[in-house]
Amino acid sequence: MSFLWPEMLWLLAVVPALVAAYLFLLGRKKKTALRYANLNLVREAMAAGLRFKRHIPPLLFLIALTLLILAVARPSAVVTLPTHQRTVILAMDTSGSMRATDVEPSRMAAAQAAAKAFVTDQPRGTRIGVVTFAGSAAVAQAPTDDREEILASIDRFQLQRATAIGSGILMSLKTIFPDAEFDLRSWNPRRDSQAAAPLDQASKLEKPAFKPVPPGSYASAVIILLTDGQSNVGPDPIESARIAAERGVRVYTVGFGTAEGEILRFEGWSMRVRLDEQALTKIAELTQGEYFYAGSAEDLKKVYRTLSSRLVFVTKETEITALFSAAAALFALIAGLLSVWWFNRIL
Repeated sequence: MSFLWPEMLWLLAVVPALVAAYLFLLGRKKKTALRYANLNLVREAMAAGLRFKRHIPPLLFLIALTLLILAVARPSAVVTLPTHQRTVILAMDTSGSMRATDVEPSRMAAAQAAAKAFVTDQPRGTRIGVVTFAGSAAVAQAPTDDREEILASIDRFQLQRATAIGSGILMSLKTIFPDAEFDLRSWNPRRDSQAAAPLDQASKLEKPAFKPVPPGSYASAVIILLTDGQSNVGPDPIESARIAAERGVRVYTVGFGTAEGEILRFEGWSMRVRLDEQALTKIAELTQGEYFYAGSAEDLKKVYRTLSSRLVFVTKETEITALFSAAAALFALIAGLLSVWWFNRIL
């Protein structure tokens, strides 16, 4: 547990001071009390447990005061809370490498089956959109709660050449924030042509003013990105992830295939397919999401089942001031009620 205003904790010094004052007053009462000829008469007049009970209300009040001081310091803790995601964007890799048959019957077929099972398991109130990316990105299905439309869009996937993970992230963001402007133009992040643009074009390339929010703070939508390779065209996926982080959108990444790589041959051409786990992990870290690896069709289904639970509950650091305040009020109320019940007075 941590505190947003730790400087307020110095108020806890009041607690031992009050304890000392209470003990001082008890001792003073004993000295000034009337001396009876027979103390047994006093003991008989008082109930057996009354002498002990008189200390309980002040003790409860002291606990209430301590909790109230802690509440003033604004405590926060890592807790598991239900989420309120209303929109889930499935960003699916449809590059040519997905036709590989190292996962039966193929990577694409396994990914489609796992995605459809995920869609079926989601609550009816969740809107799901589908974005595909290869050499470029496109919206296969706008967010909707019509499960038949979503499943049909997954069945319509068409494989293409190249892999633009950055475009997939930006197109997903565009789907979530249709009024926002994102640069979806293709460029190769590995070229040396990233030199500064001419001054007459610099103003055109400037992004509109936008106030970033904390990563992972946008609770209305998430992106689940699946790929089996590494980005070789389009926007830099790490920079795209930073844009998602500025919008507060979590990106959960799923790596499907082998990290060692595989040579895929198709229609007279061949290419090496290699999973870029480092980039996928970085994307998840930047956006407060999580990276998952699936090496088989069954692993992929387990990953999507895990993601389903992640979307229902999320673990995050949350301010719990209200909890401490409520506990303080409860202890104070109990102290007052007991005091009235036993002694017909409040403390």
